Amino acid sequence: MRLPDEQLRAGHIPTDLYRRMPPGTDLRKVVIVQEAPRSYKGPILLAFTITVGTVVVLLVIAFVAQIIAASMVAVLTASCGIGYSFTRPTRRKTKPRPATKGRPGKRPVRRPRKHL
Repeated sequence: MRLPDEQLRAGHIPTDLYRRMPPGTDLRKVVIVQEAPRSYKGPILLAFTITVGTVVVLLVIAFVAQIIAASMVAVLTASCGIGYSFTRPTRRKTKPRPATKGRPGKRPVRRPRKHL
């Protein structure tokens, strides 16, 4: 029992507390109240709940916005004939270059065709 905390848990009064008590105090009637150690379970669960709740709310908002946009497109298409389309740029497929040593050579010269 080296630490005052251990002495208090064992029911002993540490010497530094003896010095603070006024003279004539009955030590058998002294009650030392300790503060309970802080539990971090509550704040951690609160932060986790807030995070999960925020993610769920954002997902619901995105889902509702998608439904509203789809219904607006359907109404405009049916009533006004307005349509929508998304175009994606086409990407050219690149051919792999043959492995060459040094600089690439010159292209061969095309010879004109002879007509018979």
